[in-house]
Amino acid sequence: MAFAQRAPISKDPVAIDRHAADNLRFIRDTMERAASFTAVPGWGGVMIGATALGAGAVAMGDSARQQFFIWLGEALLALLIAGFTLKAKSRRLALSLQSRPARRALLSFVPPLFAGAVLSAVLYRLDALSAVPGLWLLMYGTAVVTGGAFSVRIVPVMGLCFMFLGGLALLAPAQWGNWFLVMGFGVVHVAFGVVIARRYGG
Repeated sequence: MAFAQRAPISKDPVAIDRHAADNLRFIRDTMERAASFTAVPGWGGVMIGATALGAGAVAMGDSARQQFFIWLGEALLALLIAGFTLKAKSRRLALSLQSRPARRALLSFVPPLFAGAVLSAVLYRLDALSAVPGLWLLMYGTAVVTGGAFSVRIVPVMGLCFMFLGGLALLAPAQWGNWFLVMGFGVVHVAFGVVIARRYGG
């Protein structure tokens, strides 16, 4: 009587825990994206960083008042770029700007910027422009952290980098202000923008 041969039993155990961890990580990332505002424009950040590098080069060696107006123009340009690329990415990824995470992120982002604008006007009136670079970096970083609380995890990290640079700028010699603006609005935007674009769809 012939007996069917049994299939050889693999001696290598199935790494169930590894597969389970991968599945849990996938589920967690999916839920995070669903509950987060993921339309932060990475390539838009790169563009803003590039224009900031240009602004820093133009402002190099100018007086504090001239640098103030150059960077103010850069800030307005950055807002236009951010708005355009934000709408473009949202439309391309079919993400509504009226969703709850989007509204929370945007509403949390605006108040620190408004406070920074008011304080900038006060410093300009008092002719205390040496404090402006640190103020802008600090308040912008605060806006990114608060708005980023409703976005993907890398966004608040970027905001903390801006806040750190802002704190250093407020303690550093006044003539270093332009360099801090270049490092923050230029280098940090480009670096984090590339990461966001690659990981979160542009």
